[in-house]
Amino acid sequence: MEITSTETFKKTPSVLAFSRNFMVTDAKMVNMLADGDESPVHVIRHGIRGTQNVNKTDKEVSNIQQTDSAKLDSDAVGMMVRFSYRPFPMNHDMQFHAAPDKGDTVENVKAFKDSVTNFMERAKESDSLKDVSNRIARNILNGRWLWRNRTLAENVIVRVRVGQSESAVVEVSALDIPMNHFDDLSADEMKLGELVAQNLSGVDNHTFNVEAEINFGMEGAIEVFPSQNYLENTPKGFSRSLYYSNPNKGFNKTGIDIMGDAAIRDQKISNALRTVDTWYPDYESWGKPIAAEPNGANLEAQEFFRPYAKKYSAFKIMGNLNVIDIESDDAKFMIACMIRGGVFPSSKK
Repeated sequence: MEITSTETFKKTPSVLAFSRNFMVTDAKMVNMLADGDESPVHVIRHGIRGTQNVNKTDKEVSNIQQTDSAKLDSDAVGMMVRFSYRPFPMNHDMQFHAAPDKGDTVENVKAFKDSVTNFMERAKESDSLKDVSNRIARNILNGRWLWRNRTLAENVIVRVRVGQSESAVVEVSALDIPMNHFDDLSADEMKLGELVAQNLSGVDNHTFNVEAEINFGMEGAIEVFPSQNYLENTPKGFSRSLYYSNPNKGFNKTGIDIMGDAAIRDQKISNALRTVDTWYPDYESWGKPIAAEPNGANLEAQEFFRPYAKKYSAFKIMGNLNVIDIESDDAKFMIACMIRGGVFPSSKK
């Protein structure tokens, strides 16, 4: 698709919202039992009596607390983790809301919306979309979405099924696939990447059912790691809350209680899949891809790798969508941000 306008924008609409271009489920964690059966991994709440490990003098040696843990069954030989993922076409279902702010006019907002629409149409025909899709495919197949569970594994097999198919379209050894770059893609990665690109370009509508079979090199009641919850006001003596589905409504708050089924929450899965940005300026020095974020926010580094004031922030690039080279690194970054979705305000108001 050809560029129809060369208009650029020094100011984007005051409030700009992109609908997320995918659905993703929680990843349920399941015991693989010695007899071939499966059972849910449970989050349990229990008390522990540890020792104080704080950088101060304290009269108390013991550290009594309540905490959540997730452990495999005593008969488990490994763990299975499963989620489903479906990307949507990059269409015109983006939402634009112009707040009554200085510089916002109906004409401005319409022209800006047209620039986004034109960019998305060009993106659907581009090699940039294929590159982003291949990167998402690599993050599915390398098991990045398993987080700490991947680090502890001795072996991980990732399988992807399309729709209701019982046979896997790809099956790989996840630990053999790189985490810090997107070079040297395998045939399996490109095969899955092509299917992801078909969804994003509107050619098809695949649902990807993903599972990881994890061998920890040990059997039995091994601690595993679902997502953690953030508690703003932690009760006294409570150290950690873990995420779970299918909550057990009958727990009695005494002894050891089953809270629910352990899971990695959907936000953690989507963060892992969108960790595709190696186009930011400090990639060579930091050496790791970061999640596609408008300002390049990264919790591990405690850094904004694409600060708002710089030309490589999404807020700055968005004003140039009419003239951007669709095969450029900036275009790939913007495609990844649009797939991510979210609200892009012009201020903190």
